[in-house]
Amino acid sequence: MSTVANFMTRGVRTMRPDDNLVAASKAMEELNIGAVPVCEGERLVGMVTDRDIIVRGVAQELDLRKCKLSDVMSAHVRTVRDDDDVQEVLREMGKSQVRRLPVVDRNDHLVGIISLGDIAAKQAHDEAQAQQQVGQSLSDISEPAEPDRSHQAPISGPKVAANTKTQGQPV
Repeated sequence: MSTVANFMTRGVRTMRPDDNLVAASKAMEELNIGAVPVCEGERLVGMVTDRDIIVRGVAQELDLRKCKLSDVMSAHVRTVRDDDDVQEVLREMGKSQVRRLPVVDRNDHLVGIISLGDIAAKQAHDEAQAQQQVGQSLSDISEPAEPDRSHQAPISGPKVAANTKTQGQPV
């Protein structure tokens, strides 16, 4: 059995709930990442993604220097343990449509992150079944959801009817 510990990234950069969105954005840019765990001390309390910053911060026209991560982060985060079976983690990623999961110990202290990319990159080339499972998880994760256009702002452009070929023309 391959465990999360064999694939996870250790020494992960974290931020505090009272850090602002600019600081998180700079950390993401510096490290070329799209998500940062948010911790109080060593205890994981949330995750903030580049999408959280855009959708919950910028789109809401919040002051990015004053807005705290706790205002935009996801607080209810799925986690895994370092001794979990990596195949089970892949299934969970696919089912939950997430590409990365924080790895915590028994006290909910962050010890790392495991991503679909970590698993794919470290998977042995002759493990066809494992590669197939990574591919299936990616397919499940990437399954498009129907967008909620009920609150679409005029600035985002005209609404286009679904399943019609409009060639860029408003409907």
